[in-house]
Amino acid sequence: MSMPIRKNPDSLPREDYHGARKRLFIGLISLTSGALCLVLLVGWIIPYIGLGNIHPLVPDITGALLVACIALIVWATLGLVLHIYTGRPWFGSQRVRGVAVKLFLPLMELLGRLFGISREEVRHSFIKVNNELVRGETGSFAPSDVLILLPHCLQSSSCAVRLTYGVDHCKRCGQCPIEQLLALRDRYGVKLAIATGGTIARRIVVKERPRLIIAVACERDLASGIQDTHPIPVYGVLNERPNGPCLDTLVSLANVEKALRHFLNVLPPDIAEADMACTSASSPGAVADATFGAGNGKEWDNRDDGCASAASIANRRTSGDAPAASPNVSDPAAPSEPQ
Repeated sequence: MSMPIRKNPDSLPREDYHGARKRLFIGLISLTSGALCLVLLVGWIIPYIGLGNIHPLVPDITGALLVACIALIVWATLGLVLHIYTGRPWFGSQRVRGVAVKLFLPLMELLGRLFGISREEVRHSFIKVNNELVRGETGSFAPSDVLILLPHCLQSSSCAVRLTYGVDHCKRCGQCPIEQLLALRDRYGVKLAIATGGTIARRIVVKERPRLIIAVACERDLASGIQDTHPIPVYGVLNERPNGPCLDTLVSLANVEKALRHFLNVLPPDIAEADMACTSASSPGAVADATFGAGNGKEWDNRDDGCASAASIANRRTSGDAPAASPNVSDPAAPSEPQ
């Protein structure tokens, strides 16, 4: 029985990824694999005549090897494209995804430049695609298995406290997003760490041994981190840089909390109660809508369905416990239809 090809229902809003569309990633990876196959084919045809002088079977053996390589590239690309589009693994694509991305992403960035597409646009599309695949492939996790990994540039540049080796040294003064992120950590019971670079980040991952990483960083660091930590799934949240790169950056707390609510199998009692109210009062899928917005395209705080009241109750109950939102923390832009 053939499996119908339907679009991934868990597509994420483009606004969280600077307007990136996953069709850019699909197009570039298809062109890149086609170019690789063409290079392999030409590399066999050109020396074909000369190879016969070594031994009559050398051209046939070389051709068979190159055909096998081309078949492998086509299989990996087709499976990955179908996986991206439908949100379900095809032809064992989940097994080769890490290798395919490490091989293709640098070539895709190079090919994108030939078409006038910036490296940042390619990386935004890659991160969006990665997050949708992580949401579709992974299940739920205990809070102790989830690590929120932050860049040091989220900390205020005027702060004299060093947090890299002890995030609990934070005074929670409210001058940067760290205060609110620590409040999320305390509320949901997950791990949180700050890294100054790739080496420190890898050391933290080895020490904490998480099963899921929610990473906040720029597109460059996220793209490299997703590749470096494979097969550990990484859900990337892009930071915002109103003061330029690596200086007093911001992050959408709503996006971080949405990810926590989606991946954790144990939620705080008030949120669990709100989700139960959503399940009983609304149609199937209301809990997903409560986490990622109605139809995965609207903010869950602005819903107009039966889950809105439940979420509001949970927020009101915790408003007295959680610190007020810092004025430095950015709000997400108004989303549109996912692409």
